[in-house]
Amino acid sequence: MSIKLPNKNNYLVGVISDTHGFLHSSAIKLFTDTDMIIHAGDIDQPELLSSLQSIAPVVAVRGNMDKGTWTSDLAETEVVKIGEVLVCVLHNLYVLDIDPAAAGFNVVISGHTHKPSVVDQKGVLFLNPGSATLPKSACMGSAGLLHIHRDFLNAEIVELS
Repeated sequence: MSIKLPNKNNYLVGVISDTHGFLHSSAIKLFTDTDMIIHAGDIDQPELLSSLQSIAPVVAVRGNMDKGTWTSDLAETEVVKIGEVLVCVLHNLYVLDIDPAAAGFNVVISGHTHKPSVVDQKGVLFLNPGSATLPKSACMGSAGLLHIHRDFLNAEIVELS
């Protein structure tokens, strides 16, 4: 999935996962000014991707709950170049079979656990936005924002109301 973004210094990327067929209106509002949206799988309904596509270009991967013919165009892993930043996107981080730092990745985006997290490990930012609709434990539904300024990265988790 190749998306060509305009060449600029600053990008705002919306990150969402585990929507399971439902898109919160607060997620739509959160992503309004984004340059791109990344969905880390468990979409469950193809219409959800169309809704996101109406906001910004979308990169999505197939999650373990994504079944049916509509998923044939969804890969299990995507590599996205955003400005100077290289991003690896997959649903389940536990199946990552490379060393992302050695492979040159700046960011790894995943979902699956339904638990939001932002961790820097060996210079690679690992971002899991949590589940937008089915959070685990005491967490609320959440999504993420990835701020890119050249090669400086900052990620935040935003609770969806």
